[in-house]
Amino acid sequence: MTAHLRFPAAGALAALSLAAALPAAAQTEDPRPVITVAVQDIVTSGALDVMRERSNVGARVFHSIFEGLIDYERQEEDLPRKPMLATEWTQVDDLTVELKLREGVTFHNGDTLDADDVVFTFSPERFGLLPEQVAAVEAGETHFTAADGSTGKAPPPEVAAIYHRSWPLLDRVEKVDEMTVRFVTTQPDPTLIGRISRMGSEIYSEQGYREAESWLAHAQAPVGTGPYRVTRFEDDNILELEAFDAYWGGKPPIKTLRFVVVPEVASRVNGLLSGDYDFITDVPPDQIQIIEDAPGVEVVGGPITNHRLMVFDKHNGAMRDPRVRQAITHAIDRELIVDALWGGRTRVPAGLQWEYYGDMFVEGWEVPEYDLAKAKALLDEAGYDGEPIVMRVLNNYYTNQVSTAQINAEAFRQIGLNIDFQMKENWQQIMDPTGNRAIRDWSNSAPFPDPVASIVNQHCPNGGQQQSGEWENEEFNANCEILEKSMDHAARKAAFQRMLEIIEREDPGYTVLHQNVIFYGKRADIDWRWSGLQSMDFRAENFAIQPGN
Repeated sequence: MTAHLRFPAAGALAALSLAAALPAAAQTEDPRPVITVAVQDIVTSGALDVMRERSNVGARVFHSIFEGLIDYERQEEDLPRKPMLATEWTQVDDLTVELKLREGVTFHNGDTLDADDVVFTFSPERFGLLPEQVAAVEAGETHFTAADGSTGKAPPPEVAAIYHRSWPLLDRVEKVDEMTVRFVTTQPDPTLIGRISRMGSEIYSEQGYREAESWLAHAQAPVGTGPYRVTRFEDDNILELEAFDAYWGGKPPIKTLRFVVVPEVASRVNGLLSGDYDFITDVPPDQIQIIEDAPGVEVVGGPITNHRLMVFDKHNGAMRDPRVRQAITHAIDRELIVDALWGGRTRVPAGLQWEYYGDMFVEGWEVPEYDLAKAKALLDEAGYDGEPIVMRVLNNYYTNQVSTAQINAEAFRQIGLNIDFQMKENWQQIMDPTGNRAIRDWSNSAPFPDPVASIVNQHCPNGGQQQSGEWENEEFNANCEILEKSMDHAARKAAFQRMLEIIEREDPGYTVLHQNVIFYGKRADIDWRWSGLQSMDFRAENFAIQPGN
């Protein structure tokens, strides 16, 4: 799809005559548009760092700034892989994948991509793993001094934690020649190519990183290879990007791309209808018809590779008894949520998995059935005595989050649970281990087509749930090892199925509510396609303003 502004044919000659009469400065004025996207949030961590910000909201902006070695056809339903900064890759042996880098790729600071940048991106220093960095962080410092007297940046500890979760088997990335690198693991990794292609594996300029004053300074103005570069970032307010005309994929179609935070749905919708915004995100179904009935705007979107969950802390009060958590899973009327809040525009999936897993998908698996009588019986068996159960909720970080939580809280009360419903302002308050936390909202994504991408990344020993001390299970963790490290396909699939049985049925750590969907409101004269990976792609092949507008 061509992405450019065009004069109507009838006015072409007049436009050329006018251009000849204009001063040189006016003739060279950039004709590309300024596009404003109203979002409910930009990032959750205050940092535009792909190894620190692992969120739905970060996923939609990063694709404009950064690129990985391998990518996906993001607007296609089955999300096939495609070359990005690497033009080809080869599985050399069970431990090694070799990649050839694309020639002529320029970073936002003018540097040219080569193997050294890739090696640095995956170096211990980049992830804050050097002993000097760890010591600096423990001392509250933002820089470290090496034994040779050189200094460097000390990333926050969350970066190292995410690295261990994302790359548990990576031994090193090594340079073969200026445009060839190898990823080498400590033992066979059946998901290595998937990990290379996932969000969080984008390539950084080594020089750009080193020239930044601090880790945070770089994280707020990172140097990538994407079609747009950061010119302004104010956390929780605005992210402004400008066209990077040296982009290897062609001149970007937008002069300035602005993401502005507008938390209230009504304000986003009104801003779209009034022309203040060109795009808005996270349109709830009850607003779709309002937009569709207005002239010049429309709604696009659909299911994404992300499921909404309710997550349990098994270490507090009544939640210690798995029968209480089992009762909660049977008290949720998921179809009611899908129908009442989403107008049937999403679905209740087969647990924490997606069909694009291919033959790793467990056929016939279902979420716990809605059965209030069974839920009440489980509570009676557990001897539940009315102890308060804390349920923590953010104010619509997820679309329909509060409404969903209110429906579920009422259902839990109907089976006899004493729910202490608590609205929280941020994720830090949600995850706070104090205060008898018991139930919280979450979502899990699958950034590459294998169960490791979600259930391992979020719920195994290096995953967010176990790292936060909410849940663990010895047999589940043993199967994590098989799923993550075995090269035996049948053994991996059996391990995955057993993991689902444990964490979704026997000793619940979470329960899936529904597949997430994202709807966008946008100008009807803009040709643009949404992605199941949540990224908003504004490259030339995915953005065009229709002629005459």
